[in-house]
Amino acid sequence: MNQTGAKILIIDDEPAIQKLLRLTLKAHGYQIIEASSGEKGMMNAGMNRLDLIILDLGLPDMSGLEVLKNLREWTQVPIIVLTVQEDERDKVTALDLGADDYMVKPFGMNELLARIRVALRHASQTVDEPVIELKGIRIDFVQRKVELHGKTIKLTPIEYDLLKILMQNAGKVVTHKQLLTQIWGNVDYNNSTHYLRVYIGHLRKKIETDSTQPLYIVTEPGIGYRFVAEQD
Repeated sequence: MNQTGAKILIIDDEPAIQKLLRLTLKAHGYQIIEASSGEKGMMNAGMNRLDLIILDLGLPDMSGLEVLKNLREWTQVPIIVLTVQEDERDKVTALDLGADDYMVKPFGMNELLARIRVALRHASQTVDEPVIELKGIRIDFVQRKVELHGKTIKLTPIEYDLLKILMQNAGKVVTHKQLLTQIWGNVDYNNSTHYLRVYIGHLRKKIETDSTQPLYIVTEPGIGYRFVAEQD
């Protein structure tokens, strides 16, 4: 995807943050639309063909989570939420509601730009592709075959499903709840995250050079896991 000229909606009521985002993103060729409230943000989202939304969870008129839930009822445009360090529960809730990524304030603009590039790239990919290949790992969904640098590796059904979900969402955080629901269905969330860690550990041993310092699947503490996308 040619990302030059991608249209981004910023929903944030802090003038300093708005100015920083506006100047930086315009300098990198993005078109910017701004809204300082949830209501205006949802209105702008409905009136424009957007490529990405940056959404602050702390808005003056309503919760950013409410805005996110509303948006996800009718659009799948990538959404990156902005939050503060203490709001771990809000991060998890936002991701479960369909946010593509999150950034903790204060954040570095270079990292945000990288997250934007990943989100736009991910949105441009065809979800029904029968093969995904990233960073030397290749999954053939038809044959349920996984190769690492050209060599077939044997995975258990659960390991395969975990890798498939994470690679399909490369660059995005996938929460514990999302993984547990997609793989096992309705489960006791609080008592099942331990088993998820165990299976992730087994998977890492098969694909990572050093499972204690993973390059493919990284942990988002207290939230979930992310398959590291190609570096920009």
